[in-house]
Amino acid sequence: MRVLIVDDEARIRKTTRIAVETAGHTGVEAPNGARALALLGAEAFDACFLDLKLGQEDGLAELEKLLKLQPSLAVVMFTAYATITSTVEAMRRGACDFIPKPFTPDQVRTVLAKIERTSAMQHHLRSLENQLADESPALDLESPELAVQRAQAVLFKAAATPATILLLGPSGIGKSTLAREVHRRSPQRDAAFVTVNCPSLSRDWPESELFGHVQGAFPGAIADTKGLVAAAEGGTLFLDEIGELPTLIQPKLLRLLQEGEYERVGEPLPRRARVRVMAATNRNPADEIMAGRLREDLFCQLNVISVILPGLRERPADLSRLAEGYRKFFASRMGKPVRSFSPAVHMALAGYAWPGNLRELRNVVERAVILCSGEAIELCDLPEGFAAVPDPGIAVGARVTLEALEAEHLHRVLAFSRNLDEAAKTLGIDPATLYRKRQKLGLV
Repeated sequence: MRVLIVDDEARIRKTTRIAVETAGHTGVEAPNGARALALLGAEAFDACFLDLKLGQEDGLAELEKLLKLQPSLAVVMFTAYATITSTVEAMRRGACDFIPKPFTPDQVRTVLAKIERTSAMQHHLRSLENQLADESPALDLESPELAVQRAQAVLFKAAATPATILLLGPSGIGKSTLAREVHRRSPQRDAAFVTVNCPSLSRDWPESELFGHVQGAFPGAIADTKGLVAAAEGGTLFLDEIGELPTLIQPKLLRLLQEGEYERVGEPLPRRARVRVMAATNRNPADEIMAGRLREDLFCQLNVISVILPGLRERPADLSRLAEGYRKFFASRMGKPVRSFSPAVHMALAGYAWPGNLRELRNVVERAVILCSGEAIELCDLPEGFAAVPDPGIAVGARVTLEALEAEHLHRVLAFSRNLDEAAKTLGIDPATLYRKRQKLGLV
């Protein structure tokens, strides 16, 4: 790592640099804040040791300037004037650790090892994110559905702000994928995007997994653990299925949202978190509050910017386009010349209810591409639930009148629509016009 050492005493700078270099890193000295800012502006550093009493300068003020210039910088404060107050304030302003003077080279090397482990974890997270991107189709944002367009417009406008965002909608609709896109468009884009799967948090010590713990905090705590909040430092913390967050730690999450502070289990020292929080749930928050499973004040803190994402059945105009996108992706990934869906498959997909939404559509198309033996996906390539869909019957181009073709089309759309409003939306006409056509064609 490249380590910046900022202290007005040449002896301290030299001692620290030697400890840094014996640990296998590169140390660069700066006698004051101005020189430190100049160095940081010219090249990137991984860590910084900063004196709290920097001659006539205030180390805490310089800390804020350094972090503003490079938010990902791991800053360690050291001083001969260590007090609980100064320690807490340094942590509140973004310092990652604190060493009191006089210190030993071993203390410097221990802190560097911690920073190195955290950095390695963040690089690993980014690697996993890139791997996930390679294994997933590109996010399709070109929806013709007004409800989807409005939701995206709100989210992408809020992306540039630090506002907390809540995504509502059924399972499998792509809430986590959309959350990643918001992160990609945010000022935190170069830092980590950390997902907390609330239902799978540790049953015994969920707050440890989320906020971290110190060695000996509870049976089995054999070493310090930073937790997921610390892993998301400078980036985005995404709380997936927030409706299933254990009630025990909801007050601690509320504190994180309100004050930007948290504590590790077994450590009374408050820590400052520089994270942007997003959350998602497939449950109705009002029902969860009434049932006592979700704190109302926590919901209010999460509900700064909220959007409702419609299920796939409620956005029929997207179905064919999304299915085609998945087909192209999986055909390319598997090296198969699968170029289309047969007319019968198009009808089968349109007539299905899609309880699993986008996740189910992706799985169905992936399976179909795997099983397809020709250039077009056929009914036999779909799961059993789709095979029962009747043959298309009257098709476009058949020797039938326009009235018969219109009657067949209206009949099919009405068959897979939940009500007249949904059918009218699919057909691009108003419900009154649809009602008149049904009467004229004898479909009532």
